[in-house]
Amino acid sequence: MTQYRVLGPFSVAVDGEPRTPSAAKVRQVLALLLLRANQVVRQDSIIEELWGDRPPRSAVTTTQTYIYQIRRLLHPARRAAHDDRTVRTVPPGYELSVGPGQLDSWEFESCVDRARALLDDGRVAEAARLLSRARSMWTGPVLADVTQGPVLRRYAARLEEKRNLAQELSLAADMRLGRHRELVAELKSLVMANPYHEWLHAQLMIALQRSGRRAEALAAFQQARRLLNEQLGIEPSGDLQRIHQDILKEDALTP
Repeated sequence: MTQYRVLGPFSVAVDGEPRTPSAAKVRQVLALLLLRANQVVRQDSIIEELWGDRPPRSAVTTTQTYIYQIRRLLHPARRAAHDDRTVRTVPPGYELSVGPGQLDSWEFESCVDRARALLDDGRVAEAARLLSRARSMWTGPVLADVTQGPVLRRYAARLEEKRNLAQELSLAADMRLGRHRELVAELKSLVMANPYHEWLHAQLMIALQRSGRRAEALAAFQQARRLLNEQLGIEPSGDLQRIHQDILKEDALTP
């Protein structure tokens, strides 16, 4: 079975044997086909990815050569690479067929979608386990070692947004499970990496307060307020201010 990894450094293995392409543009084309697996990728999209708005006259022929090389890469023993069913020619482009268990990004998105449904159903512990598994699949940014043109960047950005969603759902689930002390260090790190993300500031304040660190929770609000005011010229959102007031009153908080 062929396995593809895109959630971090790019890798391809055929029956356990590494088959990751080394040529930069072949990697780009294969990566693009994977991020649009089981869908037709137009030839002009591939050309835009590789050369932007200044393609060479040989762009179509060169693209066909890259597709041929990908077919040979995925099926080295197959003589008729042009007849490969994994990468099919489907006018006006090409389609790469991927099945269950072959592509890590598919497994990741499936885990996140299932976990979201479990959270909505109140099955928080199950959702937390599934989200922890989903987050562990990432070993770096999407296609960390692949040159990305305009088309790949768009699709990679969508996956990164799904990663952010998984992170937020995971934190929300752990908060509902009462894991406030365990989350403080992670939340502090996330706030430093995402200083304008008010939801993260709010979760840090709640986690600190529920860990018996009320003074630090209040200090976290003042830090967030100062940052937003000095850097963006805005006041904290109503939700963040409400949480601040609740901490001042030592009211019971709900995440």
